Amino acid sequence: MTQKWDVVIIGGGLAGLVAANYLTRNNLSILVLEKNKNVGGRARTDHIRQQYFNLGPHALYKKGKAKSILEELNIQLSGKSPKIGGILVENQLEYIAPLSPLGLLTSNFLSWKERIEWAKVLMKVMSIDNEKVVLQTYERWVQQTTRSENVQSLLYLLGRLATYCHSPNKVSAKVMLIHLKAALNGVLYLDKGWQTIIDQLHNNSVVSGIQFQTRKNVKQIVPIEQDHIKIVLSDGEVIVGKNVLCTVEPKELNQMLGEKSPFSQSDSFTKMESVKGSTLDVALTQLPNPKKVFAMGIVDPLYFSVHSNNALLSDDAKSIVLHVFKYQSPTDNKEWKKVKCELEQFLEKIQPGWKSYVITSRFIPQITVNQRLPQVGDEQMLQCSKNKIPGLYIAGDWASPYSILSEGAVTSGKQAAEEIIKKEKS
Repeated sequence: MTQKWDVVIIGGGLAGLVAANYLTRNNLSILVLEKNKNVGGRARTDHIRQQYFNLGPHALYKKGKAKSILEELNIQLSGKSPKIGGILVENQLEYIAPLSPLGLLTSNFLSWKERIEWAKVLMKVMSIDNEKVVLQTYERWVQQTTRSENVQSLLYLLGRLATYCHSPNKVSAKVMLIHLKAALNGVLYLDKGWQTIIDQLHNNSVVSGIQFQTRKNVKQIVPIEQDHIKIVLSDGEVIVGKNVLCTVEPKELNQMLGEKSPFSQSDSFTKMESVKGSTLDVALTQLPNPKKVFAMGIVDPLYFSVHSNNALLSDDAKSIVLHVFKYQSPTDNKEWKKVKCELEQFLEKIQPGWKSYVITSRFIPQITVNQRLPQVGDEQMLQCSKNKIPGLYIAGDWASPYSILSEGAVTSGKQAAEEIIKKEKS
């Protein structure tokens, strides 16, 4: 017997679960297919030796669209915001980060002239009309904004911090500035990690009658007559959906569609680059230097932050949970032993002797942070990809023209659900 559903959602990550929660408000039969054992995707949190490890450093913009959408769905977000500040590292030198008013006054990274310019640049970031930079790369915008190499390096550093993107010569200035503005308004670290979001979204869906099937690999998506779509699983099972929402990454979607794919001629769609990074997640019994809780490399694309200062991330309230991260560019060295050593050495520089206090640690050589490196022209490409196949919708961190990360996943999930609801009501 072929199963038939009003809506089939492929992928039980953040985008799929948000869409499911909106769709529950309507009298529709809904099935979520997840290829892994558990739902959550890259938003899951692993509970290891009583410590809560996100997949690398995660933060939720306090004034972002994702937070407001999650609150609209009655998702409880418990956690605190880290203070703006910390240190910047270049070779063996450390500087107070000029990211707060006090930091700006006390940092010796900038000259007095550069401090004034940096303050003006930050004000410009917060007030800029994003439409004026729609055709520019972030690198070009930075170079046009300031001639100071130190101020430029701070803009590149903040861009990495806000978006995880380490390709300023490729990435869209508009996307970078939208997210940079959101990051400067503050972020939240979540108690017990992002799994708390996933669990609430999943529980709400189950209570509302949505069906979940895990360990289900989709092999083919085939449009059939009467505006229905056939989904063929790797075990041969066939499922039919009146509407199908696909949240997998672009290349995987293209493969599922095969010869029926309308995207095969679009190089920008099929050759989309992803944003990647390497992470060292660490739990310590204590912090060797408790005053140093945040640091970034000025030239080296490295990040360090103690997240447990602002969120409950351990069953033992005294434990310290921190993340060390390397932002990758497409041309980066993939010798993972060297990358791990680089992360450990950066941590040693900030927290000498940290290895003596390790409860547990985890090195993940390569994480896909976002499925799309946002580039100039993506809006047209994504617009063209929509509505190519009646009844097929897309969502995910890559599917929103000017939003990435959780912002892209959550907003595109909501938008796809609204489009399905509108179609069903018409």
